[in-house]
Amino acid sequence: MAGLDLEHELPPADGDETSENAASGTAVGEPSGPASELQKLRSERDSLLDRLARAQAEFENARRRATKEQQDFRDYAAADAVKSLLPVIDSFERALQVKSDPENLRAGIELIYKQLQDALVKLGVSAIPAKGEPFDPHVHEAIEMVETSGAPDHEVLEELQRGYKMKDRLLRPAMVKVAKNP
Repeated sequence: MAGLDLEHELPPADGDETSENAASGTAVGEPSGPASELQKLRSERDSLLDRLARAQAEFENARRRATKEQQDFRDYAAADAVKSLLPVIDSFERALQVKSDPENLRAGIELIYKQLQDALVKLGVSAIPAKGEPFDPHVHEAIEMVETSGAPDHEVLEELQRGYKMKDRLLRPAMVKVAKNP
């Protein structure tokens, strides 16, 4: 209400109230003056405050809904990953129940390993190539530097633990031994 001086309103220029009322939008019978102007401003203020409160409530509801949707997405994404691993667990359980010779056991474990690798590929997980590759600090973690003249400098000699990526995101770097020329 700053800038409105309701007590010092100018009278109509020619004394004709109808021209002033027509210009201000009030009817001839409506009271005009500081009290009606103040009432109109209060009504407008109340309307704006109500709209603001409703907008804030809508925003808060939308924020809560988005948070819940994100959590649901995470939960269901994890559920899909677990579902793709359940057949591997089933295969391990069947393998543990069977009494067989070591050769058949090894063949069964190799099949389960392949099944697990296939499940990971479906999830977008891939192994990081290491042995024989040039050392890359972005995807390899050097555990040991081995002095050798039998391999180029900074070539990965041995993979101690396989590294994995999911699409373009590094899940775990490969732990490697790296060649160092004397």
